[in-house]
Amino acid sequence: MAWFRFRRFSIRLLALLLGLLCVTLATTYSLVSSANDASAREHARASLELGARLFETAIRQRIDLSSVTSSLMSADDAIKQVLLETPIDTKTLNSTLASYTQRVGAPAITLFDLERNLLGNTRPDLIDETEGPFAYLIRRASEREMPENNGFSYLGKSRDLHALVVAPLYAPYPNIAYWFGLAFPIDRAFAEKLKETSRIEVTFVSTEDIAHPRVLATTLPDASAKIVADAVALGRRTRAQLTDLVLPDVPAKALATEGDHYVTLVKTHDMVAEDPISIVLQIPLGPELAAARDLESFLIVVSAAALAAAAILALLIARGVSQPVQQLAAHTHVIARGDYKTRLALDRADELGQLADAMNAMSVGLAERDRVRDLLDKNVSPEVAAQLIRDGAALGGQEREVTILFADLRGFTTLSEKLPPTDLLALLNRYLDRMSTAIEAHGGVIDKFIGDGIMALFGAPVAQGDAADRALAAALAMERALADLNRELAAEGRPPLGIGVGVNTARVVAGNIGSHRRLNYSVIGDGVNVAARIESETRKPEHRTNLITSAATLAALRDPEKIFPRLLGKVYVKGRAESVEIFAVAAG
Repeated sequence: MAWFRFRRFSIRLLALLLGLLCVTLATTYSLVSSANDASAREHARASLELGARLFETAIRQRIDLSSVTSSLMSADDAIKQVLLETPIDTKTLNSTLASYTQRVGAPAITLFDLERNLLGNTRPDLIDETEGPFAYLIRRASEREMPENNGFSYLGKSRDLHALVVAPLYAPYPNIAYWFGLAFPIDRAFAEKLKETSRIEVTFVSTEDIAHPRVLATTLPDASAKIVADAVALGRRTRAQLTDLVLPDVPAKALATEGDHYVTLVKTHDMVAEDPISIVLQIPLGPELAAARDLESFLIVVSAAALAAAAILALLIARGVSQPVQQLAAHTHVIARGDYKTRLALDRADELGQLADAMNAMSVGLAERDRVRDLLDKNVSPEVAAQLIRDGAALGGQEREVTILFADLRGFTTLSEKLPPTDLLALLNRYLDRMSTAIEAHGGVIDKFIGDGIMALFGAPVAQGDAADRALAAALAMERALADLNRELAAEGRPPLGIGVGVNTARVVAGNIGSHRRLNYSVIGDGVNVAARIESETRKPEHRTNLITSAATLAALRDPEKIFPRLLGKVYVKGRAESVEIFAVAAG
């Protein structure tokens, strides 16, 4: 009877404990799920803001290209010869302008006189439409003495959205004789390029007729774009803040579907003397929540395992079987100590025996995990490895200011012709080990080895307030390390090695780059190209230095008194309009 009462008490206690555990796990799951959803939405909105800035940057690049193009056309003798004729041969002028459209990639180019009369146009179908917007921009540029003016407007009978730019033709400078007008379409191709850069859906909507909004360009299917346009129009009528839309293939009044949820950001952009247009940026929540959903699924599995373990433990205690449990508990301490080779010998066919087998399998899995982590640490920098283990290997990145260091080995090609491959590889690894040690000692991260070259980052993936100081200190340490290596090589009867180092500080996009199957943490941006170009300048004997940096790096120094720069001049980087001021650097 006492045994029966004890068993009934054990069952009640077990039910109570399992109930409390279920409530606790359910509450935890709910909190984690809510936090994951909020975090995903916040990250999505941040991505949308970045997408909006990328759009502005793309437009600015188009405008800058148009300004450069107009300057080149102004200096072209062909256009000048046509304009010197009296009267101007319109056919020849249009043919000359048409030749420019092929060279500069501007679909429409116009020419106006100082009274804003249209003299030439590469798009005859736009004659009636182009005069108004271009004339307005020319008048505003003349009134404000602006070197160029730009804006958005509709062109053609179909009123397609275009980015317009007007720039003067000087004869000679600073006397303005004529005005060029260039037009670039904001169409699906432009939207798709923006999507390729930002992975964000983009839709341009006109609400001139608020009852019948018009999709100007989009990356969405037509049905989905229609829903977006109707939602924007509804928001404009009610002055409501647009939040989430659900796409695609649903009635606009319903906005509900089994498809993915999209976080939506609506921006407005002014037009030339017309109502502003709406730029709708959207990103699906699904990819943002994928990792969180995996975590929640894992949490469910862990919770279920915890409930099962609690039930088994309570039953074992009730049955008085404590020794196998004690053996299992003891083996967990073995695993906790990092001993994955010792196996638990529990010859049982019941659940405890299966649990013992599972723990042995877990030991094998943990040993494999440590082996993979060890390989990861050897193939990427510890900082990047830590970030991959902590945050996961997801595509994407973030904009941040970093200092990039490029180093190139001099004389290695000549040496490679004289040494056997095995000796050559040993010498290269010897050199790279010394240089990597100097870089990592100052907080740098080896981005990649490029043959005998090195690309290193300071300020990514871990932000550093003194990244520029660390980079220059590392470069000077590399010179000293190479001097030590050359003394060793001289003792071995081998010729010395030389080095060239270039350092630049800039805002770049840093993150995981590649495909879903193979990733590489790196940085991309104009600043990387500038750093590589600066490094190549060390090859020029007139500079008389192995270490060159940019003015941007010197400006970012926290402690400039330790560095003695020597101005070398300005250089131009391929694909970059502005020159870069460079300096030779020596230690203080």
